Amino acid sequence: MCAAPVVLGIESSCDETGAGLVRDGRLLGQAVASSMDEHARFGGVVPEIAARAHVHALGPVVRRALDEAGLRAADVGAVAVTTGPGLSGALQVGLAGAKGLAYALGVPLYGVHHLAGHVAADTLAHGPLPDPCVVLIVSGGHTSLLLVRDLARDRIVHLGDTLDDAAGECFDKVARVFGLPYPGGPAIDRAARVGDPRAVPLPRPLTGPRDDPYGFSFSGLKTAAARWAERHQGRVLPVADGAASLQEAVADVLTRKAVAACTDHGVGTLVVVGGVAANSRVRALAEERCAAAGITLRVPPPELCTDNGAMVAAVGDLLVRAGADPAPLDVSVDPSAPLEYAALHPVARPAPAAAAGAR
Repeated sequence: MCAAPVVLGIESSCDETGAGLVRDGRLLGQAVASSMDEHARFGGVVPEIAARAHVHALGPVVRRALDEAGLRAADVGAVAVTTGPGLSGALQVGLAGAKGLAYALGVPLYGVHHLAGHVAADTLAHGPLPDPCVVLIVSGGHTSLLLVRDLARDRIVHLGDTLDDAAGECFDKVARVFGLPYPGGPAIDRAARVGDPRAVPLPRPLTGPRDDPYGFSFSGLKTAAARWAERHQGRVLPVADGAASLQEAVADVLTRKAVAACTDHGVGTLVVVGGVAANSRVRALAEERCAAAGITLRVPPPELCTDNGAMVAAVGDLLVRAGADPAPLDVSVDPSAPLEYAALHPVARPAPAAAAGAR
């Protein structure tokens, strides 16, 4: 049997430029460059700044990943790249670089769904995913409960998604109201360490008996926390208590619904991934509730929770070993692609008006 090829993964969907190298489920090397500091003064990611940062960082990041793995570019046997969802300009930079590398090396190219990358990141730490498993994705832009079987071959089933703000978005926006720096998630986590999680009676959205059992909504929680802060005008805001109470509310809702999904579907493993999976209270409460319910919990290490190229390479590696078809030459990006399959090979189509004018 031929050895599995080395897969180079490239991630550029937001403000991290990532490159990773994976072969046969094993991470060989990775590197990440972030433009987060350039966005901090704006309180969020500026798409044009992110795209320009990717242009400058992509080459050096790929070289650093190869150096860490002790490999040369000629050792790469396939290239995988995030083709959506994400910021359009940022995605285009990564795809252009990946196409150039794949063409120059004469190797196949695979388009990867960003969220499938987060799911696959756990395989680099804990091995193949159980079939089936329930996956909770929690990040700045996404909060979803998924039923996953064979990630490389099967359709991904959505049990529930957020109706409005994602959990990470809630953290970012409330942190700004609290006067904490961007990104809000880590800032909330740090402040909460010395706060009382019972100090502020914040709501637990969509947890009533008639509510969607697996759906999420964090817009109302964000507003409740902001209103609480506004009532302290003219007084010192107890930021630590507010942060701890907000973090507890988010962790409570996330883990309560995730454990319920496992129990209801007879699934014995919960996988928690995405940037918010690095939150200390989310991890601790997930461990506590999974242990009580007899559910195995899998959470990647923090460095694999945030956006990185290793997770994209992990999906590419699964696709290669599953015999999936590579992307077509005219593969494009889809900034708002829904998560259905791990492979994402959108092709740009001309707008109707443009097509009519061509005739």
